[in-house]
Amino acid sequence: MTETTEIEPPNPESFAALFEASASRTDQLREGDIVAGTILKVSKDTVVVDIGYKSEGVISLHEFINAEGNVSATPGDHVDVLIESKEDEDGLVILSKEKADKLKVWDEISAACERDELIEGTITQRVKGGLAVTIKGGVKAFLPGSQVDLRPVRNLDRLLGQTFEFKVIKFNKKRGNIVLSRRVLLEKERDRLKEATLENLQEGQVVTGTIKNITEYGAFVDLGGIDGLLHITDMSWGRVNHPSEVFEVGNEVTVKVLKYNADTERVSLGLKQTMEDPWNVATDVYVAGKKVKGKVVSLTDYGAFIELEQGVEGLIHVSEMTWAKPKHPSKVLEVGQEVECVVLDLDAQNKRISLGLKQLEPDPWTVFTQKYNPGDIIQGRVRSITDYGVFVGIEDGVDGMVHKSDLSWTQRINNPADHYRKGDEVEAIILSVNHDDRKVSLGIKQLYEDPWSFVSERYPEGTVVEVRATGADDYGIHVELERGVEGVIPRGEISADLSQEPTQIVKTGDIVKAQVIRLDSDDRTITLSLRAAEGQEVNQVARPEEAQKRVAPHRIGPSLGGAQATLGDALKDKLGAISVATEAGADAGADTDTGADTDAGTVADTDAGADTGADADADTGTVADTDAGADADAGTTAR
Repeated sequence: MTETTEIEPPNPESFAALFEASASRTDQLREGDIVAGTILKVSKDTVVVDIGYKSEGVISLHEFINAEGNVSATPGDHVDVLIESKEDEDGLVILSKEKADKLKVWDEISAACERDELIEGTITQRVKGGLAVTIKGGVKAFLPGSQVDLRPVRNLDRLLGQTFEFKVIKFNKKRGNIVLSRRVLLEKERDRLKEATLENLQEGQVVTGTIKNITEYGAFVDLGGIDGLLHITDMSWGRVNHPSEVFEVGNEVTVKVLKYNADTERVSLGLKQTMEDPWNVATDVYVAGKKVKGKVVSLTDYGAFIELEQGVEGLIHVSEMTWAKPKHPSKVLEVGQEVECVVLDLDAQNKRISLGLKQLEPDPWTVFTQKYNPGDIIQGRVRSITDYGVFVGIEDGVDGMVHKSDLSWTQRINNPADHYRKGDEVEAIILSVNHDDRKVSLGIKQLYEDPWSFVSERYPEGTVVEVRATGADDYGIHVELERGVEGVIPRGEISADLSQEPTQIVKTGDIVKAQVIRLDSDDRTITLSLRAAEGQEVNQVARPEEAQKRVAPHRIGPSLGGAQATLGDALKDKLGAISVATEAGADAGADTDTGADTDAGTVADTDAGADTGADADADTGTVADTDAGADADAGTTAR
């Protein structure tokens, strides 16, 4: 440590004493010593200082300029200076106040380091690996980044210009190297606060702390020497997507101690526990049937979560969004949307509220049941097609299904998509309504009379008819007797020469003569023979119009793909049949009670034909009177 040399003043009474004192002073002063001096004169560029030597010393004026830029030198002031040289060319002593100050600071730092004392400094610059700190006398010291704080500091620039106390952890005067630490002081302070905090900390206690760090799962709160975790689920009774939505580092927060483990020193904290749980009053606020408003906060495949208030959410299940076929929730709602809905149910124990959106609109099923009945004919567009049928839109939110077996009387349809397309407009009759399952069964073929209801009468076994070939295979030739009525000529009934292929004998589209040899109404199959018809005349078969008058109040509709019969056509046919029957009864002079010839198939007695107690032919499955209702077999109603 450098010491300031103090020389006793000479005795002026003795010249010899003065000479000896001067010589002694000269011998005692050495270059590099720090001595006390007095300012004699302040000039434009220099300051003259008397140090008790045979000549005065000179110091540059800029060494006396303070931090404010002012000169801090006045004649008569005492100042410590460093002797750089005893004499220059002019015989003056070269002195330095600045170097003397730095050496004194180094001495003070060294003493502070030995006594384990703290020094004050200002962070002035960011350097590689840490920060530069200016301490007393402008001495530069190094503060490593790991010694800045208890935790790594990502943004060191925010500390520039701030003044702190530091502890010297490394000191080398010769190399001019000083290493400081702020972390050591913070650790000591933390340990002190931790000890004080742990003495009073207990579960259920409400404490105040500072947000120290934020993660995806929560925030760490400094309670004073010890950190506690405030988990994201304990921040609010409502939904929190990320802790940064609620807090910032440095925020002060009042929390409740949920758990405290003295052995591991782990503390679990809760913020929402300092507030009342909104579910405590939810049963009084959200009663079933009440209309409420909320905001969509989340969408899933099965529904949408609605925030009714902070801490209270309800679920609109996808099935409760619309009366129509459920869609994905994103097709109906979007996150952030304000929505009005109806409370369907509340489970306070499990904190669940079921909400409904479609309940704000009239139930289409109720509208449908009030408007339609079984037997009514509807028009609609094909909404979807499956392997087993066609779904037709009747009203918004109400679809009916036409099973593939109810599409045609005569064609076996395996894939409905071969005959219908989505968006096609179709006409169908309501067969049945299932109120429990909210299902409507429709039929298209029931709009028309079943051609097989008169086939056995028109084509009895032994009848010889002309038929049109529609195709051939290994089994035989497929033919059409009339529209909607087909049969087959087995290979053995084509020719006596079995070596010939059917296609060599009959081509598709050929008109040939064949005899009905077998008719099965149950299986709806007709077997014909070319061989049996040889040499026979074609029998006269009743025309379709005549048969229609005999057995059907409807006209026979076209095969699949043709024009469709309407309800008006059916009524016209029915009225026409009744008129023909009346005229036939009058001309024949028959008794109105007995009716006309049963072979003719007309209705002679209009009263008998209209009697509500009279059933129609069981084979046809039709009902002559509109009040009689739908026939169980055919599933139609003659309206």
